[in-house]
Amino acid sequence: MMKVIYRMLVVTLLVLSLCMTGTLAAPTTEVTVVKINSETDEIMSRTTVTYQWMEENLPVHGDGITRYYHQGPVFDGDKWDPEETTNFKDKGSVKGTDIRDLCDLVGGAAPGDEIMVRAQDGYHVEFPYENVYHPEPRQGPIVLTWYNGADPDVGERQGTGYPPDFYSGMRIVFFADTSTNTDGLHVYGNDDMKKTMPQSVHHFYDLYPSTNGFTVKWVDEIRVYSGGYKGEQGLLAKSLQSEPGHDAQQSPMSSLIVFIAITGCSILYTRRGMR
Repeated sequence: MMKVIYRMLVVTLLVLSLCMTGTLAAPTTEVTVVKINSETDEIMSRTTVTYQWMEENLPVHGDGITRYYHQGPVFDGDKWDPEETTNFKDKGSVKGTDIRDLCDLVGGAAPGDEIMVRAQDGYHVEFPYENVYHPEPRQGPIVLTWYNGADPDVGERQGTGYPPDFYSGMRIVFFADTSTNTDGLHVYGNDDMKKTMPQSVHHFYDLYPSTNGFTVKWVDEIRVYSGGYKGEQGLLAKSLQSEPGHDAQQSPMSSLIVFIAITGCSILYTRRGMR
């Protein structure tokens, strides 16, 4: 009887843990845009808009039919793969809003500024002013996508329609043109990153370049850092939840439940091992 009770308790604690931590990864339907003085951390301007408002009031990129791709790591041959031959990541037939237009809602950005795109789980990437405001065609605008017209035949399933049915949304996708792809695909490839992005912001999977790392999903915040971002680049930075312009997504109670779950499981398995 005691074994049954132990097993039921273990299962209950694990389910509670998974439920509470899972709340940090869910489709987003609105985004907060903040302009911050990087020297003082002062919030200069702030607004929150829904995807419905974006679709109705800002230019829409994409038609819900054309597919857009990023590139994952290339392990064989030239890791930059200038011919764009392999490991494309199909992001679907998406539509969305240029993050430049969102930045303009809080006063815009200027040369020397950096724009952070942040997900609700803490992951963030930073882009220089030039890549947001004056992107080369082979990069294309950096778009916050809030609609997917069709899922890929192979690869990550994202769901179709608007969030929450588009369950990877809202998500960053680069709307690259077809100028560097011989098959006429809209691919932001690893060599495109090399040619259009400063080396300091290149994304790597281990030692291999991968533009797929820019496709942040579950975006809930965009920050314009006047004078440039001074923190660490491209991290799962939970500490950012207490920075200006963002409220913590994980409550103390959820952290406590996770701690209890882990502790409870450890005690139970320790007791079993002592028999």
